[in-house]
Amino acid sequence: MINTNFGSVLATFWLDYGDSGSPSRSVHLDCVKASEQCLKEYSCSTKYRTMRQCVAGRESNFSAVTGPEAQGECRSAIEAMKQSPLYRCRCRRGMKKEKNCLRIFWSIFESLQGNDLLEYSPYEPVNSRLSDIFRLAPIIAVEPASTKENNCLNAAKACNLNDTCKKYRSAYINPCTSRVSASEVCNKRKCHKALRQFFDKVPTKYSYGMLFCSCPAGDQTACAERRRQTIVPVCSYEDKDKPNCLSLQNTCKTNYICRSRLADFISNCQPEVRSISGCLRENYADCLLSYSGLIGTVMTPNYVRSLGISLSPWCDCNSSGNNKPDCDKFADFFTDNRCLRNAIQAFGNGTDVGVWQPQPPIQPTVVEPGITRKGKERTSNSVDALTDMTGMDLDADSLYQICGMMQVQIRTFQIHCELKSSYFTKPTFISRRFIFCQKLISWTVNTSAAVNVIA
Repeated sequence: MINTNFGSVLATFWLDYGDSGSPSRSVHLDCVKASEQCLKEYSCSTKYRTMRQCVAGRESNFSAVTGPEAQGECRSAIEAMKQSPLYRCRCRRGMKKEKNCLRIFWSIFESLQGNDLLEYSPYEPVNSRLSDIFRLAPIIAVEPASTKENNCLNAAKACNLNDTCKKYRSAYINPCTSRVSASEVCNKRKCHKALRQFFDKVPTKYSYGMLFCSCPAGDQTACAERRRQTIVPVCSYEDKDKPNCLSLQNTCKTNYICRSRLADFISNCQPEVRSISGCLRENYADCLLSYSGLIGTVMTPNYVRSLGISLSPWCDCNSSGNNKPDCDKFADFFTDNRCLRNAIQAFGNGTDVGVWQPQPPIQPTVVEPGITRKGKERTSNSVDALTDMTGMDLDADSLYQICGMMQVQIRTFQIHCELKSSYFTKPTFISRRFIFCQKLISWTVNTSAAVNVIA
């Protein structure tokens, strides 16, 4: 069995690797290209093979890697990989060689924290794909459009008027509704593949319009049922029996795409009670993107009842035995996830951009310099928004909503600084970060007074 010291080396390597989910959104080389580059270089390919042998030995308790000399070689290989193109490589959802890319990613890192590595996403962060969605709805509205119209019906009509959406919708409707035999309602594998293509290829303003549409108060039942039927649940979601949720999770982990989509969802929809938005990362767009990525896998979620926003994979926690608490915790991540629920509601109301997107995320790790710079940009944008507000001709209702938005931003900035104060551990950055947060708090206090006067 590998010495625990080597295990700590692997853990350190993974923690460094996993920190790449920062708001700086730096672009990483995809793992397919990174692997090709590494294999072309003798030194890199040698260290790569050594590292894989070390990880394999750790999994199988291989005695050959327990000696001091072998451990030294393993440490050397780990350090060398930090300088290779494979370090921090990522994949893109729907890319041409996605499965191969994910296979390379997990072959390197899946054993660094055991078999339950679902804390970090293997996907390159992409929230720019959602920017055009929220422009469709007014950032500031006296009342949500959902109180007037059946948005789910309108979304279906809009999809049929768009060539790409209509094409890929028809492509999944056919296999998801065609009975294979007397005992099989459909070919679930083909249905799932077509659904993944729909959510990967169709512009999100159309696909999300159907999946996350809000319903008018006077037509909740029919509208919500249309929303629930979007993914043809009789084929893609339901089954003869409900498996245990932990068993379903283990099945998901054996598939590169399902495991990766689940890791992406857990990473981007992590709830946070101290956050105004309800999300640890303060980004509804990423949460919605990662949720839709699960559709078309064995972990496909859906609305469990027509009314309200309650979602779950097709599983339960019966027969969990001593694992009942773990099973309930996993199931609750879907059924009682404040971040996911708020993200869906915000999309339906068209309020995401105006309230949540500019907020600095709450990070569980030490802040890097790039985050501080990003925070300054966000502060500047918020100041500009307040300045622009003074020149607007607004009615009373709109003014109250702007004030409410400003108060939300103020509180989120304060939470951000309070949380970050406990993580300023690098001497080089202590002074700069402290001054930044002090100025930010001073600005928010002054802004709060101004907002209260206006209101």
